[in-house]
Amino acid sequence: MAGLLTPAGAADALAAALLGGLDPEGCPQRTALPVPGGGELLLMPAASAAYAGVKIAGVAPGNPARGLPRITGSYLLLDGPTLNPLALLDGAALTALRTPAVSALALRSLLPAGRPLRLVLFGSGPQAYGHLEAVLAVRELAQVVVVARNTEGAERLAGHARRLGLPRARTGTPKDVADADLVVCCTTAREPLFDGSLIRPGATVVAVGSHEPTARETDTALVRRAAVYVESRAAALREAGDLLVPEAEGVIGPGHITGTLADLVAGRMPPSGPQSCPQLFKSVGMAWEDLAVAVALFEAAGGGIHRGGSLRRGGGAT
Repeated sequence: MAGLLTPAGAADALAAALLGGLDPEGCPQRTALPVPGGGELLLMPAASAAYAGVKIAGVAPGNPARGLPRITGSYLLLDGPTLNPLALLDGAALTALRTPAVSALALRSLLPAGRPLRLVLFGSGPQAYGHLEAVLAVRELAQVVVVARNTEGAERLAGHARRLGLPRARTGTPKDVADADLVVCCTTAREPLFDGSLIRPGATVVAVGSHEPTARETDTALVRRAAVYVESRAAALREAGDLLVPEAEGVIGPGHITGTLADLVAGRMPPSGPQSCPQLFKSVGMAWEDLAVAVALFEAAGGGIHRGGSLRRGGGAT
């Protein structure tokens, strides 16, 4: 997929889908099947007038210890009217492009234009690399601080950022969020990564690492203070542990969600004033996003991927 579509191009495809009338609230929900060994098999179908598609993704937590990707899978793209197969895409590679593109689209509205920003990036896997590229496509960065359990991975990502022209890129600790304009969380963490009370008013936090009701990357202190944006209220209230855990604690209610990605793209609900409170965009990943980006990839290739052909690149989160 490399070279066919940039994160900015994928974000444009997502925006076009939303502006074209797609309603994420009506998107089919993800089906998750537990499998032996502690993994999950995920099924994510979606359809539009012209195309349909389904992603079959495997989440195998034990794979990294085996030297294999944690996320596996394939995406089958179909012609909408006939349901004739058009292309088979690498599902992990599609996700590695789609998820940063969703974040980039939200950040176009949530990040004020102006001075270069200070980014704290949690994680050192494929999604962290993808999000660094996506953020750079949206705003200029003054500094990148990488925080990860894998210290060698964090050093590699910081070095990659320096090679992209960010000489102040370094590794750091969770306390670095206190000075951040933007915090991006791309991890497999099940518990909060940092103290949310440290996030400054006007700062933006993006959390993409989990889609389980009991797993979260951000804490209750941040969620309680923040203006919260999601891809879909229905999906977030099914799967976003970052919101569901504080709700179970009785700290917030379902009405705490400020707006959706569609609201931001359409300009129906501009973000809160830059100094009033932090902003949190919580993404769980949705099937309509996979379809929109798969179609953009297919059309960028001239629609000429032969049946059974494939586009492959490694790694990503669901």
